Amino acid sequence: MATVAKVNSPDTTVAISTPEQTTEIKTKFSCEELQQLLPHRYPFLLVDKIIDYVPEKMAVGVKNVTVNEPQFQGHFPERPLMPGVLIVEAMAQVGGVILKQLPGFENGLFVFAGIDKVRFRRQVVPGDQLVMTVELLWIKQRRFAKVKARAEVDGQLATEGELMFSLIN
Repeated sequence: MATVAKVNSPDTTVAISTPEQTTEIKTKFSCEELQQLLPHRYPFLLVDKIIDYVPEKMAVGVKNVTVNEPQFQGHFPERPLMPGVLIVEAMAQVGGVILKQLPGFENGLFVFAGIDKVRFRRQVVPGDQLVMTVELLWIKQRRFAKVKARAEVDGQLATEGELMFSLIN
């Protein structure tokens, strides 16, 4: 059984020790490292960095919302609001970081299979920093997964819900 042995770098890795080996696990990911994990690119990469990651359990991602993003030209020109569907997509991308690093899923492509219990509690506007916490709830038949997601701005709940994924390749 693996146990946390020590923190090698307070910024990015934790050493995991087993009787057979010691493995370093990344706990933070930059935007460039996210692009190695996720297939999304501008303008649809909606996570700027991962600030906490626990393998096979959870990830916390950050999205800095800026007025120069393309959706704000039309949503809404006089009062820019981040569309709810993009908040949900950003939470799903944080979930993708967890799923893509599960053993045997490194080359898989996960897509939405369902969205349940999603509620929008607060508007997200340019200048906000969206902090998204996503926890893996289950994986079934090595093909379906469900996560619980929560997005906050300044410690206030903005959006929450459960997201289901399907492995399509």
